Amino acid sequence: MIDLTGRLALVTGGSRGIGRATAVALAEAGADVAITYVNSRRNAEDVGAKILELGRRTLVVRADLSDEDDTTHLVDAVAEQLGGLDILVSNAAGGGFRPLLETSGDQLDYAIHLNVRAFMLLTQKAAPHLEARAVDGRRSKVITVSSWGAERALPMYGAIGACKAAIESMTRHAALELGHRGINVNCVRAGVVDTGSLRALPGVEAVLEERRQRSMVDRNIQPEDVADSIAFLASDRANMIQGQTLILDGGTSLRP
Repeated sequence: MIDLTGRLALVTGGSRGIGRATAVALAEAGADVAITYVNSRRNAEDVGAKILELGRRTLVVRADLSDEDDTTHLVDAVAEQLGGLDILVSNAAGGGFRPLLETSGDQLDYAIHLNVRAFMLLTQKAAPHLEARAVDGRRSKVITVSSWGAERALPMYGAIGACKAAIESMTRHAALELGHRGINVNCVRAGVVDTGSLRALPGVEAVLEERRQRSMVDRNIQPEDVADSIAFLASDRANMIQGQTLILDGGTSLRP
């Protein structure tokens, strides 16, 4: 069993999908968990209520991570309220689904700011707090969330896919710079995850069925599957994993 008792965590984009599942998984393992949201206040409050039901402390914070001021002030505010920070999960993502050839400069800037710049700024601000908690052999953790589009070309995914590839690269560089300070930085690259936002896209049922048939486990990837991997990387059991991208796709990438 993964034990995160006494750990203090921040999960960005924690109101829905992978972020929601991750916040709950960390709380179930014993951590106090702060989450951010932008528009889904009711969903975020529901997640906060669930964390409280599990006997953990929580904060529910509205923060637009495409905005530099929101991002840079977030970590200090959360660390002050919780009393520190052991775990940072950079999950908030977006940028719009559209062909790359129809993507404007402003749209690309937004995707980069929300996905890549936010991770960099969050990590910069979190590093002192994470280092302060890495005592007596305990290591703090930063976990990023990538996707299949970081490596494969997918329809309507050019800008986001490029950002996910950048996140994987930045994860390795952050690990190099922070490892000696008692901080592990790793990434989970998920395959096609069966979320509510994904199901809102046209034609996604066919994509999910094709992925399910290619999988070695004969089912779609659920947000809880990703959350379990994140919880593992956040635990002491992953202390020797550094700067890696864990591929979670049910084996679909093994097939040509």
